Amino acid sequence: MSQDKSGETPEKIDLTPEKNGGVLKEILKAGDENEGSPSTGDKVFVHYVGTLLNGEKFDSSRDRGEKFEFTLGTGQVIKAWDLGVASMKKGEVSRLTCQSDYAYGDSGSPPKIPPKATLIFEVELFSWKGEDLTEKKNGGIIRSIKKQGDGFKTPKDGSTVNIHLVGKYKGRIFEERDVEFIVGEPEEQNVIEGIDIAVTKMKKGEKSVFKIAPTFAYGQVGNKDFDIPAEAHLEYEVYLSCFENAKEAYEMDPPEKLEQSEIMKAKGGNLVKAGKYLRAIKCYKKIIDYLEHETTSTLEEAEKTKRDFLMLAAHLNLALCYLKTEEFNSVCDECEKALEFDPKSTKAYFRRGQAYFSKHEYELAKANFEKVLECEPENKAAKNQIILSKQKIKQFKDKEKKTYSGMFTKFAQQDIKVG
Repeated sequence: MSQDKSGETPEKIDLTPEKNGGVLKEILKAGDENEGSPSTGDKVFVHYVGTLLNGEKFDSSRDRGEKFEFTLGTGQVIKAWDLGVASMKKGEVSRLTCQSDYAYGDSGSPPKIPPKATLIFEVELFSWKGEDLTEKKNGGIIRSIKKQGDGFKTPKDGSTVNIHLVGKYKGRIFEERDVEFIVGEPEEQNVIEGIDIAVTKMKKGEKSVFKIAPTFAYGQVGNKDFDIPAEAHLEYEVYLSCFENAKEAYEMDPPEKLEQSEIMKAKGGNLVKAGKYLRAIKCYKKIIDYLEHETTSTLEEAEKTKRDFLMLAAHLNLALCYLKTEEFNSVCDECEKALEFDPKSTKAYFRRGQAYFSKHEYELAKANFEKVLECEPENKAAKNQIILSKQKIKQFKDKEKKTYSGMFTKFAQQDIKVG
């Protein structure tokens, strides 16, 4: 009979929803009750030793000297592990006895695991961290799912969502309310950007906790009404009760697409003025999504003119946003696409020149600013940028000349010594 660290025989806990004995857990060392347990979507870090019923070891992370990590509840591991680790506390060591239906099934996993094998795992849970929902994976919005939602659909830009939210700062609840808002327009209902992004990852009926960095909350200003200081990290519990998705591009006819593109252009402009460039980028990308496959054959002449104007504006404004977010290669790409619609676009040449200048490619920068002057000979900004580019080119050449001069002097001195 196996015993835990205290010498007592541990209780066997049936972890299966059906209570059919498919996964039995014995706690060998209790974990920290104050830390809670990991949630679906969390990345967990464990050590484990796997054996067959006869005691033969078939796998061990401890032997490899490296903790094993996986995302909980997403099918990356056998069912028994998703059930078992979700029930554990930080620091807990448990023995999981797993019937084949919750392990490798009728086929097993040759050559080490035979068909229909019952497996035993001793697992130690060290830590976990929530799912990072930010595009750049910078830890700005971290999710832990407390209650799984239904189905596969999630809200999109333009969707109307109904949520219940509870906001906390250092454990203090500063707001709790039901709110309906349109994804992409959270400020209309005083919802922070982090929640606007978070709900697009949620399913109907899901309840999740989000840890949100200042960049996606109240930033450098804070919120006086809620007594939230600048640079505050917040925690929100959000329940998504229902949502209604906006139409997809393929569901719209050309006039609808043009109308929605006008709306996105205006919305993007307001976001740019507010300095919310990442959200503005989404608006301008939406225009391209609506219109890029519309052609002369599907549009009237007036519609084609409007389509080309909106596509040009979308690419130029994307270039502006990417300048602000310092994604200079993307600036060049968007300017190139803008020039396909207007080969004499001074904004495209100027913004591409700015991107090249920021990349220290001064000759290319100068060439683009000179293109601006070909179209607008009195453009003062372009003239100033050409002067700056020439200065940088001269500095580079002087530095290069000095480097080579020093190199040749050194070589000459070595030749004299040898002689």
